[in-house]
Amino acid sequence: MAPLPRKVMVSYGAGAVGNGVFVTVPGLLLLYYLTDVVGVGAGLAAVALFVPKLWDAFANPLVGGISDRSTSRWGKRRPFLLVGGVGTALGFVLLFSAPGFSSTTVTALYVTFVFTIAMTLYAVYCVPWSAMPAEMTPDYHERTRLISVRMVLLTVGILVGGALAPAIAGKHGDRGSYALMSVVVAVILLGAFLTAWWGTRDAPSTPPLTGPRPSLREQYRVVRANKPFVQLLLGYCLQAAGQAAMLTGAQYVATYVLDDPQKSALLFVFLVAPCAVMIPLWRRFSIRRGKLTGYLLATTLFGLTGLSLVFCRSEPELLIYLQMVLLGVGYAGMQLFPYAILPDLITEQAEGDGRAGIFTGVWQGGETIAFAVGPALYSLVLFASGYVSHSADERIAQPGSALTGLVLAFSVLPAVLTLASLPLLRRYRAIDASLATRELEPA
Repeated sequence: MAPLPRKVMVSYGAGAVGNGVFVTVPGLLLLYYLTDVVGVGAGLAAVALFVPKLWDAFANPLVGGISDRSTSRWGKRRPFLLVGGVGTALGFVLLFSAPGFSSTTVTALYVTFVFTIAMTLYAVYCVPWSAMPAEMTPDYHERTRLISVRMVLLTVGILVGGALAPAIAGKHGDRGSYALMSVVVAVILLGAFLTAWWGTRDAPSTPPLTGPRPSLREQYRVVRANKPFVQLLLGYCLQAAGQAAMLTGAQYVATYVLDDPQKSALLFVFLVAPCAVMIPLWRRFSIRRGKLTGYLLATTLFGLTGLSLVFCRSEPELLIYLQMVLLGVGYAGMQLFPYAILPDLITEQAEGDGRAGIFTGVWQGGETIAFAVGPALYSLVLFASGYVSHSADERIAQPGSALTGLVLAFSVLPAVLTLASLPLLRRYRAIDASLATRELEPA
């Protein structure tokens, strides 16, 4: 089978730059923005972050089912990329530009509402976009090649979001700096999403499904029948929750352990930069040893290294950065392998019947909940450990219990969630071996 054209692969992958930025910046800064810029209490801030993502878990399968049956002359997926991409960029600007309400409760309600709209629009873009690899090629290793391009560019997006956004927002650390950051980031989002929309106009696709759109209950029944998919999803969601908790904690560790809020960008660079080197190496590893073996190895490395960060308050700063690099080696595999495995499971179990949107929607819904659970758990640890919220113009000396809590939630919590995923992932081994063997058999 002919490989996918490089132009199509790069254009499709460019959308991951926007994905990386959109997921990273709220995950890194939104809780901090609420607790340390606009003065919302940690408990209320946790609710403000969790509710939009809980809703999004239902929106994602809806979008997937609708896109499976789209009959647009521009293709069944691409119109969603355009509408959702433009809408997400606009919603992002509003998210970090909260008006100066007299009540922090009203501010929390504003952020909850805007974040819900932005997450819904992001689902309109991301679910159809994520469904496309299963339809672009049936080749086991070609999918890994496509996803590796996507993940390298996702790394670019994470680096841009994790380094640029805190640098702009942290210049003065006030509402104006965060508003400026939101505009700059929105321009990047728009460019990435529009590139993916325009550049995939010649990408292979499958015909739309016909007949009535299934209900959410019917969609979940179809998904539950694919047990390997469910096991992979549950394992991935545990990891995503852990990663989201660590992402949320980076700003707090930079502020209260490294004594410089802007060093969160350095933590991010040392975590994500190895992905650019390691993703191609992990791909080569998967060709020789299989995707699952690489996934298990990367997961174990990330979890054990995360545990070691529990000592970061007493470690030299250089050692913390070295630990972040080692985390990045594992993180690269944890980004590549689940998304390389996902299209295999969709086409293997759904038999190429055009229902990729349903499976991708449920996957994105589970991921969204996980990305909500991680920051919510981090917020609850802050609340339980006595963290004191404040506005940007106040300086607060946090109690020792809060400093301990923010470190534990940055290290032990992500590590435990990550390592707990290993038994679930191991159950996929037989299917991965079967798919890889089949790929080597002569036609």
